[in-house]
Amino acid sequence: MSLQKKMIIMWIGVIIFLCQVFSCGFAEESSCTPGFDSESFVFKVNRDHLHRGKTLGRVIFNTCDVRSRSVFQSDDKRFSVRTDGSVTLKTPVTLHDGYMMFDVHAWDSSGMKHTASVRVECTADHHEDHHMNTAVNITTQMKSFPDDLVVRFPRSSAGLKRSKRGWVIPPLKESENNKGPFPQFLAQIKSDYAKETTLTYSITGEGADLPPVGLFTCDTHTGKVSVTQPLDREKKASYKLIAHAVGEGGVREKPMEIIIEVIDMNDNKPQFTQNPFHGKVPEAAPKDYEFMTVTATDADDPNTENGEVRYTIISQDPPSPNPNMFAINAVTGGIHVIGSGLDREKWSKYTLVLQAADQQGGGFVTDGKAVIIVTDSNDNPPQFDQDTYTVSVLENQVGVEVAKLTVTDDDDPGSPAWSTKYKIISGDEGGVFNISTGPSQLEGIITTVKPLDYEKTKQFILSVIVENDHPFVGPLPTSTATVTVNVEDVNEPPVFNPKEKYITKPEDVPVGSDLVAFTATDPDIGRSQKLRYRIGSDPAGFLSVVKDTGMIKVKKLMDRESIEVEDGKYKALILAVDDDAEARATGTGTLIIELEDVNDNAPYINEREIKICNQEAPPVLLSITDKDLYPKTAPFSVETQGDTMKNWTAKMNDSATGIELMLKSALEPGVYNVVLRVFDQQKLIQDSTIKATVCDCKGESVVCSDAGVGNPCEKLAYLSVLKAYFLCA
Repeated sequence: MSLQKKMIIMWIGVIIFLCQVFSCGFAEESSCTPGFDSESFVFKVNRDHLHRGKTLGRVIFNTCDVRSRSVFQSDDKRFSVRTDGSVTLKTPVTLHDGYMMFDVHAWDSSGMKHTASVRVECTADHHEDHHMNTAVNITTQMKSFPDDLVVRFPRSSAGLKRSKRGWVIPPLKESENNKGPFPQFLAQIKSDYAKETTLTYSITGEGADLPPVGLFTCDTHTGKVSVTQPLDREKKASYKLIAHAVGEGGVREKPMEIIIEVIDMNDNKPQFTQNPFHGKVPEAAPKDYEFMTVTATDADDPNTENGEVRYTIISQDPPSPNPNMFAINAVTGGIHVIGSGLDREKWSKYTLVLQAADQQGGGFVTDGKAVIIVTDSNDNPPQFDQDTYTVSVLENQVGVEVAKLTVTDDDDPGSPAWSTKYKIISGDEGGVFNISTGPSQLEGIITTVKPLDYEKTKQFILSVIVENDHPFVGPLPTSTATVTVNVEDVNEPPVFNPKEKYITKPEDVPVGSDLVAFTATDPDIGRSQKLRYRIGSDPAGFLSVVKDTGMIKVKKLMDRESIEVEDGKYKALILAVDDDAEARATGTGTLIIELEDVNDNAPYINEREIKICNQEAPPVLLSITDKDLYPKTAPFSVETQGDTMKNWTAKMNDSATGIELMLKSALEPGVYNVVLRVFDQQKLIQDSTIKATVCDCKGESVVCSDAGVGNPCEKLAYLSVLKAYFLCA
């Protein structure tokens, strides 16, 4: 065979292969839309009265998959629709108007609901009733579908390495509560390998070999899958099965997943979540005011009408002032007011009989109750028991009760429409008074929050109003009371001005000198009283006071360095006492004297004893204290005095605040008195004596032994007492 012929044959094979591939691809894509063949079907009958069990016709529903059976539901409970679409009568029916209409629903594999209308009408000419009536499709001619439901294992396209793209096995749907007979056929599993070899079919998974075991069975030879008992969607809404096909010679299909969805039937009544429900409504509630919500649940599928609950009010007790005081939202269960005339004093409670029905109100029903309490609204304003009050209050008192105003209120005791609150609307421009609600909730208590001053205001006239915690229902009159408060005068203590007086004086002010006049005034301007002064507190005894004038004088020389002086300030209390015949009043003022420093303290050495080696000893540092302030202190200077000059040297350190003391030459071990004179900056001097112990040692590590340290006089003990005396003198 020539090369050219071989090439032609090869290209023909490629073309055939591509045609197979594309034909398979096109087969996968489907333009089918699930739904009824027609929006309406007409079943014609030849008599008005139809008996139970009669088959009227058939509705056609396209599932767009390999199934030919569907789950249907009729709006009219007198008609039943089988899985093949046949419509039969569950009860005898009479066509009084010559026809009857209802809706039929079906669900596709994705769970979407579809609806078509059915009209049953009697023909004019009455024929024998033994023929089955046919369903007339208004828009299209009826299509026939096979009765068996077949599920095939997906197969790879010839010559391809992968499975078909997007292959989906639609779920099988089976209605719950099916009455059988069982086992009932669901679907047939088939494999293309069945043409080549004998296959054995089986299923595994939920309801097969897993609990509930045996619910679904599979014929090993035919692949027919059946259900063995009624399903209950409320227990389990779907099952996942795995289909298997195994043949001779190692032929084995890849396991295929099959989902069985349980179609809900209306087999559960709605149930109120509580019974009775309790609610409250104000007697002044406006129309359409919603005040409570009732709820009911349904175990059926909430995505279908079986689980859609609607609410209604069956009755109202009492039926006053009219039998339709309330309405209920059919969908939400919210109860609201629609009638006028609620009156707590006449009808304080209502009982409603409620009904919850599924299938949007056309299915199973359940009764319940709602008990409604009518609450009080504020339609009675509080009233003061008295219109006017007159009271007296002593001046200068804070937090005292001025007056108690009582009221009455006809609303429900204990409710916000009954409890009261108060307000002072005039007469208290200075904010002297406060009014609050008393423990009984029906009294207003006026108290003082600032001291009253008789000398400024002798009388207050207050206007007080009373309201409830809740606002009034509509315009109601507000009760007002007038309270006249008379302020009574009391003997008030004298007042120093200022209350604290500051002065600055040198600490060496001579005794008997005048410091300052510290006086007070008497606020009781209406009284003729004389004030006297005296010292209240003078810790160091520095001061005296002239009793008639309040002049403060120096009693004892003041000292800034006294322990009674803090941070250079001396504090004393001065008293002013009036001469009221009944009860004298005393006022207190504080005198603070800031004492200026003078150079009245000489510097002194702090160390009184030292130890030093008599050989190569470093200087001993002595510190200095001066109680005065700069510049009456450092820099200091120092001089040795008397015999100290012979053996010792002293000089100031670099800061001139300390003394460096050194031996001029070695001394015999012993105890010596070193006298040093220290000068401050203003040459105020003081001599200090330091007891210096000289030890027989070298350097800065001072080591003193009992043999080498002591008074030199003790070494002459072998001499007579008289000689020792003269030696030591």
